[in-house]
Amino acid sequence: MALTEQAVLDALTTVVDPNTGRDFVSAKQVRNLRIDGTDVSFDVELGYPAQSQMPTLRKALIAATRSVGGVENVSVNLSVKIVAHQVQRGVSLLPGVKNIIAVASGKGGVGKSTTTVNLALALAAEGAKVGILDADIYGPSQPMMMGITGRPESLDGKTMEPLENYGVKVASIGFLINEDDAMIWRGPMATQALEQLLRQTNWGDLDYLIVDMPPGTGDIQLTLSQRVPITGAVIVTTPQDIALLDAKKGLKMFEKVGVPILGIVENMAVYCCPNCGHMEHIFGADGGKKMATDYGVDYLGALPLNLSIRVQADAGRPTVVSEPDGEISGLYKTVARQVAVKIAQRTKDFSSKFPTITVSKNT
Repeated sequence: MALTEQAVLDALTTVVDPNTGRDFVSAKQVRNLRIDGTDVSFDVELGYPAQSQMPTLRKALIAATRSVGGVENVSVNLSVKIVAHQVQRGVSLLPGVKNIIAVASGKGGVGKSTTTVNLALALAAEGAKVGILDADIYGPSQPMMMGITGRPESLDGKTMEPLENYGVKVASIGFLINEDDAMIWRGPMATQALEQLLRQTNWGDLDYLIVDMPPGTGDIQLTLSQRVPITGAVIVTTPQDIALLDAKKGLKMFEKVGVPILGIVENMAVYCCPNCGHMEHIFGADGGKKMATDYGVDYLGALPLNLSIRVQADAGRPTVVSEPDGEISGLYKTVARQVAVKIAQRTKDFSSKFPTITVSKNT
């Protein structure tokens, strides 16, 4: 009995992407299927970074193909292609930057910056090209958390080169001022400074630019949400009622300007005593999960209240690089993967494919 493409495809439908819950055939990710006698080869393209999962996925695809009678040799080209996705209507993409993710809270002190840096490092660890924009003009924290000091250089006299550590590019007002200086600026000045940081930084080619938003829903937040091409927003909150109150305002702001909510991260969800193992919900239980249900958005996961997270961030070696194989790093990586998958499932941006139309007057 001759080996057929349909038989191979039927076998491949048994391999389900653990991140999307769909098989690769129905998701139209199996391409260039070729059969040469007893040899089978095909390509599978993922729309999100998954470097750590590649070996397991490849083994599963090969095993499924070999289950078909008559197959001897299998060659699978498993690759990742991250593309630009749709942003707010009327806002053009930033050159070289495919997707911008805003990480917001609405309230300070809920661990937004720590979440931002660990999500960025988790995406980079999976093979993505990642940058961080520290949009908190009045309280920049990314230089310390990323363990970066120094001043940005300009190679062309027009744009700044971002500073880099752990494979992630970073732009922050903190690189341009002294550590103890207070930014005594009114809203328009801070907004202008932020736009310059964003647009006059030579980001190069990025798959994801993670924006560490300042708390609140004022000038800077509105500027970002209305003028910056944001693919989606992640809301960080603690389970505490007062934090949820402000997180809801941040969520509503993004909804009003047409920025999709990728999901909610519940930070400081539980404290585990290192001595006796007793679990305590210091800030309340499941507040973020309930908020996600009430507003019909995804619950991306819960992160613990843990001393090591704070210590590592303060030392400039965040959890994902300090303990890459640890339990807490695993939680950050799971959240980051969910965010990347949700972006991959969004509508692609085709603006770069449209021709430029000019009207000239014939003489």
